[in-house]
Amino acid sequence: MWKSPFSPSASKPGHGKINISIPPPQTPVLHELAYQYPLKLIAPDPVPPTQSHRPAADTKGSPFSSDANDTNPPSLIHTVFLLTYGGGIVAGDTVDLHVTLAPRTRLNLLTQGSTKVFKTPDPKLLSYQNMNVDLYSGAALLYLPDPVQPFKDAAFRQGNRYSFCGWEDAKGSEGYNLCACDWVSSGRAARGENWDFWSYESRNEIWGMPDPSASMGTEKKRLLLRDNLLLHPPLLPKAPAQPRGKEYGIFGTLILHGGVFEGLGKWFLDEFEGLPRLGAYARSWNTYGDSSNGVTNGDDSPSMREKWRTERQTREVRDGLMWSAAKVRGFVIVKFAAREVEGARSWLRDMIVTEGSVVRGFGERGVLCLK
Repeated sequence: MWKSPFSPSASKPGHGKINISIPPPQTPVLHELAYQYPLKLIAPDPVPPTQSHRPAADTKGSPFSSDANDTNPPSLIHTVFLLTYGGGIVAGDTVDLHVTLAPRTRLNLLTQGSTKVFKTPDPKLLSYQNMNVDLYSGAALLYLPDPVQPFKDAAFRQGNRYSFCGWEDAKGSEGYNLCACDWVSSGRAARGENWDFWSYESRNEIWGMPDPSASMGTEKKRLLLRDNLLLHPPLLPKAPAQPRGKEYGIFGTLILHGGVFEGLGKWFLDEFEGLPRLGAYARSWNTYGDSSNGVTNGDDSPSMREKWRTERQTREVRDGLMWSAAKVRGFVIVKFAAREVEGARSWLRDMIVTEGSVVRGFGERGVLCLK
């Protein structure tokens, strides 16, 4: 009987690894990139800071913000695209990805289109996608994928776990830089699908993992943040998932943490404060705070940011977009929903690209899903 001269593969179906390290002379390298069907990973050449830090052309240098908190950028910015063979996840498929980012490394983790989830013959036969990220102090992950698109009669469960390795207390937590977007659409709108899948579950967890050598085993891991989105059949076993907001075509969450994304987090918080309010504390569309937010010129003429804000809020009303932002345990959490996917995409692009620090710090590749 013929025997293969190659040793058997130790990898498992659907499993993948991304490991970025910094060997001497302090140049970030993609140390490991491994994957197996149905998962596929594509890694273009890394981009040096001279290209990744150029301003976006449509922001005219983004005069609204600065990169004062990004004082030690790496020499190379790596990008990896997360794909699946066949363009989607089939019922019963399991995708497991493990990412490790060494100190002072930076990664754009992207997709080349929406993550499609095909229908299942049985609601109990789920598709799974899990991602575990080990983030060391000084590293930065920008995870801006296209939205998940469950088809009619699909059943999907997703879990993203981010570990701040070597974390001890809040004093050093700003060194762990994370920007992660998790959003899901109502299905194929062109075919009349409107939240017609069986179930959708998505969980994002951030853990503080102490350094065993520094803590001598006395410190325990600590849950810093957990965010869940659960869409289940409301009554009957065969009833499709129908959230209350069926008038919305997409729901999403953006999680921000660390000094690299501090400016972006403050940007969202400031803009949320500038939204019109109802009741006794109502603000008109033309009232946007004080000069400390950089929105007035010291006279009655509107500033550049004030004009941009007025135009953006008008588009939000047109697109039926609702959003909020809050700071929780050092994280900035942004929740948003829109009538259509393109409305949410346009709003997110407007907010992130106009603020500018992400494009300057990670290059234009980092916002490909928003174009």
